[in-house]
Amino acid sequence: MEGNRRDFLKAGVLGAGLVAAAPAAGVLASGGGAKKKSLSILVLGGTGFIGPHMVREALRRGHSVTLFNRGRTNNALFPDLETLKGDRNSNLEALEGRKWDAVIDNSGYVPRHVQNSARLLSSNISHYLFISTVAVYADMTGANPEDAPLASIEDERTEQVTGETYGPLKALCEKKVAEEIGDDRLTIMRPTYICGPGDHTDRFTYWPVRTADGGEMLWPGDPSNTMQIIDVRDLANFVIDSLQSRVMGTYNCVTPVGKYSIANLLEDCQAVTATTVDPVWVDEPFIYRHGVADDGGLPVWFPQTGADARKFAFDESNAVAAGLSTRPVRETIRATLEWWRTLSDERRDGIKAGLSKEREAELIALWKAEAAS
Repeated sequence: MEGNRRDFLKAGVLGAGLVAAAPAAGVLASGGGAKKKSLSILVLGGTGFIGPHMVREALRRGHSVTLFNRGRTNNALFPDLETLKGDRNSNLEALEGRKWDAVIDNSGYVPRHVQNSARLLSSNISHYLFISTVAVYADMTGANPEDAPLASIEDERTEQVTGETYGPLKALCEKKVAEEIGDDRLTIMRPTYICGPGDHTDRFTYWPVRTADGGEMLWPGDPSNTMQIIDVRDLANFVIDSLQSRVMGTYNCVTPVGKYSIANLLEDCQAVTATTVDPVWVDEPFIYRHGVADDGGLPVWFPQTGADARKFAFDESNAVAAGLSTRPVRETIRATLEWWRTLSDERRDGIKAGLSKEREAELIALWKAEAAS
C-alpha cells in the first residue's frame, strides 16, 4: 500500500486451541488480559504521534516508563519521566548497562538502527515489542495473513527511507530484531493507517475536517471500496496488553477486513459533523487520468485497478484472538475532530493531506465537463 507505498511514508494485532490454529502469529505466553505486575518499560521514541498514547496507557496502568530519544520533539509532554538522550544512528550509550522488563520500539525504520538497539538491549530485557507496518507485504492486492510473503529490496544496505523503500526496510527491521531477540521474546505489530487524536500527517483527519465544511465534495472510486485503519488508542491498548500478558508473535493491527467502506466513512463523517455533503464520486480512470492519486490528494484510499492498485485485505483474526479490540470508526472521527479543534488557527489552515479547496473545485468541474461531453 505504501508499485507505491507513499502514504505510509508520509505519516511518515487466545485460547490454546486458537494458538494451535495459527502458529505463524505466535503464542500467548500467559493467558488473560489482567495486569500481572508493574513493569519497567523503555520506549524508543515516545514523543511523536503513537508514542505518547502508549506512554500514557502504560502510566495509567501503573507501569514505569523511561524514554529514549534525541530530545528534539515535544519535550514538555512528560517532564516527570526519565528521558535518556541519544541517537539511534550513532549514540546508544545512555542505554548501556540498564535493565528493563520490556522495550517498545516505535521509531525503527532503518535495519541497522534496529539491529544495534536490539543487540545492545537483548541481555537486559525480557520482551521486545517492535512496531512495524502492513507495508511489509510483497503483494498489496491480495489477502495478507501474517505469514504472507514480505517485500524485498535489491540493495539491503540502503538507509534512504522513501515511498518505495519504506515497506522493504521495515521487513528487514523485523528480520534483524528477530535475529537479535529471538521469537520467544518478540512481538511484532503491523498496523495499517494509524488514526486518531495527535496524528500529525492529517491523512485520515482530512476526511472529517473536509466533510465538516459541507457542500460539494469529491469522493474517490466506488462507494463500496473497502478500507482498514487502526485507532491509535486501540493500538496503544493492545501494545500494553501484550506486554502485561507476554503476547509474542506477529499481528496485523487493523479493523476487520471487508467490513468498512469509503461510503461508510462518508456516512460516519456526516453523522459526527451534522453536515450536509453533496458527494461527487469520481471513478478510477478519472483519478489516474488527472494524477490525483499521485499527488497524495486522496489519503487512506487506493485504486482497486491499474498500476497503483492496493486492496485492504489484511487478516486481523490472529490479533483479535490475542486481544486486539477496535472501536467503531465513528468514535475515531469524533475524537479526531475534538483534538483538531484544539489546534491553532494557523495549524488548522495548513492541513497537510488531501485536496486543497482550489484543486477539489477544479477536479469537480473537470468531472462534470467530461461527463457532459
